[in-house]
Amino acid sequence: MKFAYRFSNLLGAVYRHGNLNFSKDGNSVISPVGNRLSVFDLKNNKSETLPVSTTKNITCVGLSPDGSLAILVDEDGAAILVSLVTRAVLHHYHFHKPVNSVRFSPDGRKFVITKENVALMYYAPGKKREFNAFQLDKSYYGPYDETTCIDWTTDSKCFAVGSKDMSTWVFGAERWANLIYYSLGGHKDVVVGCFFEKDSLDLYTVSQDGTLCMWESDTEPEELKKGLRYKERKQKERQNTRVTEDQEEEEEVVEEGADGEMRGEVIKGSADVPQEEDGIKNVRYRQRSKQFFNKEGDFNKLTAAAFHKDTHILVTGFASGVFHLHELPEFNLIHSLSISDQRIAAIAMNCTGDWIGFGCSGLGQLLVWEWQSESYVFKQQGHFNNMAALAYSPDGQYVATGGDDGKVKVWNTNSGLCFVTFTEHTSSVTNVTFTSSGFVVVSASLDGTVRAFDLHRYRNFRTFTSPRPAQFSSLAVDGSGELVCAGAQDSFEIFLWSMQTGRLLEVLSGHEGPVSSLSFCPSRAVLASASWDRTVRLWDMLDSWHAKEVLRLTSDGMAVAYRPDGQELAVATLDGEISFWNSQTAAQMGSITGRHDLQMGRKDADKITAKQSSKGKSFTSLCYSADGESILAGGHSKFVCIYNIREQVLLKKFEISCNLSLDAMEEFLDRRKMTEFGSLSMVDEGAGDGDGVEVSLPGVRRGDMSSRHFKPEIRVSSLHFSPTGRSWAATSTEGLMIYSLDASLVFDPYDLDLDVTPASVRRQLKKCEWSSAILLAFRLNESALIREVLEALPHEQIPVVCSTLPDVYVEKLLAFVGATLENSRHLQFYLTWAQSLLTIHGQKLKNRSGAILPTIQSLQKSIQRHHDDLSKLCDWNIYALRYAVALSNQRGLKRAAADELSEEEEGSEEEDDLMSEPLMTESDLLS
Repeated sequence: MKFAYRFSNLLGAVYRHGNLNFSKDGNSVISPVGNRLSVFDLKNNKSETLPVSTTKNITCVGLSPDGSLAILVDEDGAAILVSLVTRAVLHHYHFHKPVNSVRFSPDGRKFVITKENVALMYYAPGKKREFNAFQLDKSYYGPYDETTCIDWTTDSKCFAVGSKDMSTWVFGAERWANLIYYSLGGHKDVVVGCFFEKDSLDLYTVSQDGTLCMWESDTEPEELKKGLRYKERKQKERQNTRVTEDQEEEEEVVEEGADGEMRGEVIKGSADVPQEEDGIKNVRYRQRSKQFFNKEGDFNKLTAAAFHKDTHILVTGFASGVFHLHELPEFNLIHSLSISDQRIAAIAMNCTGDWIGFGCSGLGQLLVWEWQSESYVFKQQGHFNNMAALAYSPDGQYVATGGDDGKVKVWNTNSGLCFVTFTEHTSSVTNVTFTSSGFVVVSASLDGTVRAFDLHRYRNFRTFTSPRPAQFSSLAVDGSGELVCAGAQDSFEIFLWSMQTGRLLEVLSGHEGPVSSLSFCPSRAVLASASWDRTVRLWDMLDSWHAKEVLRLTSDGMAVAYRPDGQELAVATLDGEISFWNSQTAAQMGSITGRHDLQMGRKDADKITAKQSSKGKSFTSLCYSADGESILAGGHSKFVCIYNIREQVLLKKFEISCNLSLDAMEEFLDRRKMTEFGSLSMVDEGAGDGDGVEVSLPGVRRGDMSSRHFKPEIRVSSLHFSPTGRSWAATSTEGLMIYSLDASLVFDPYDLDLDVTPASVRRQLKKCEWSSAILLAFRLNESALIREVLEALPHEQIPVVCSTLPDVYVEKLLAFVGATLENSRHLQFYLTWAQSLLTIHGQKLKNRSGAILPTIQSLQKSIQRHHDDLSKLCDWNIYALRYAVALSNQRGLKRAAADELSEEEEGSEEEDDLMSEPLMTESDLLS
């Protein structure tokens, strides 16, 4: 088994904190999630989390105009430059202070960041290699308080900076003679956004109290004139006035900063208007008008704003979850809508101005709204509290999660998006599982209920309860899907229900402590239950539900899991050990001491060291691999350990997170934060908008005066291997982490010698030696080469080639076909390969069913996915054809009815003609 698992995706969280960005084409939204960056493709309905991370939570993201580079800045001001093309980190930089915003210029040559009351302009990293990718150009001083927002003019000549001191400053990106700096007032609260008009210096500023100021400039951008160079201006000043040597040293062209970096030109603004040069008239602003947004009260503060320059649409978000769309400069309200009951933290618009992205950090919501059709393009929300449990569906296509918020969510592993949320539970969900059919999700909760949800109709069709109220902490469903078991943590009992009737069948008593974990044997009707009373009991479901065996443990039982073949049982105990038992003889086969592998970190409030606190920690979740050779273990730590069961050794440790914004991440506390009053990390800063998790009283809208913020502690609450064996998932404080086998990163040749080269493989293809070419390609084990060989094979030769393959290569080819079929467009071609392999070598494969089970399940998952997609498309086409046929029949009936009417009218006209002819006379009759 290969252990080249790499971080693949982050599910369960779509937005945490920071600003949103749209891609260059406007089809993807880029959202910061903790210390990672997720990209949601709105056209293809897929999500991807970049394999890069910062040391703390991301606060602001800057995207280059061409969409190839992104600057990620965390809470401490540490920045990384990321290539969105290669998904790699290009450069690290530290701004030494928290950064409020970052914005590239429209021409992509420079970018501006704001920290404290300073705006720093840097040269943007170019395509050539540079020793220092972030080269400072100018420093702009002017605001007296922290800066909040940035906006550039369309031609990149000027930029504006908003501040908490209720002022907005306009600076020139170059040394303009008629615009060095300009200060704008007019607001009575913090400036949230400032926006330039397209191809103009006219400016809109929005403040937190819901005020919009429109500023009109008397100068066009083309009228900005270059000023004197710095040295020329200094020489002119020396001629006009006499300056002291001290003043000359203060205003050097390049001066050494406090942090040791070389600073560029420093431009300092003041309340006075800059002096005019050589009779050139300075740029002047006047307030054209002031508008006010409708407010529902003092709590409804304006929290975010975005402006689209082409369509002149202003979007504003408020603390009550309401957003407004206005057309400027007339300030016409287009529409207003409430999308959440929480504060809107970020707003972004795509390049066309059709889609608007909203981020709500309180509930972890990410929404994309199309304002013209007034419909949602994208609507996702993660668990806004900790995740407690997860389960894979039998085909590995879906993942169900349960959280402390009482919600059960089902995620698609291919798209990474949640497609259904069940909210029937009224308390924390402690465990979830799928039935063997894969269409029913069962969840246990602390509200005293176990609920079954139907994935066809998306409804709660069964609710299981106990005779007396109990808090269920563990859950298990047997292989047939008929028996549902749940363990109580307060009454120490196990309740057994029938899925078909919903009736309580039996109450299993015998444990003397809370039941911590349940697991059904895959091969026999036996239930294993672990408890804090230091025992594991095996209950026979066919023999009156009696406990047929009792396994004595050395400490409290925390988790229990069966091997996929049902022949072995693993138990995690409170002393940090994992013991293995024979499920038939109830004899212990071995144990692993993993207490030292957890490596607990020290929390800020801990009085003892991390080494001492780790002695009381243990694994709380276990999961066997698909082949049963290894076992995953996780607990109150940032590490997940994978052990080889036969050798009883640690194979690898996966670090789930490196986010220092979480608690218990570092082994040693930072002594620089220790003061005579205690640790600085324990000091609560801010009132209501801090970086931690806000705990407020329910029903309070203005905010709780006693609210405090705490750093969430890193922990792994649940682990699960995918039935396909190609990935595993872990629920942690940051979300649902998916780790997958990346075949492109593993070079694993088979029976390789000097004669096996890509050139020799292609020579065999030219000779039409198909079997030889396939064998050589598999000996090199390069996926691109194998795909090239297979797709060059004629369709009618597939059964012949399959019959000549050696047995060793049959499994390899079947695994490759299953993996390729998932993303390939050649459905019939690869389905023919799979059918031929299974038909010709089916009996031999059946004898090794245990070893190739993950491969078969991976193939089944790919086929099922394509079947679902094609069945929906075919159903849609059938309905469309039926509609077309019905419409044509209806038109035919109308045409037939019209023809009948016309015939009747013609017949009546003939009768009228006959009646109108003269009658025959007697002479006519005689003749």
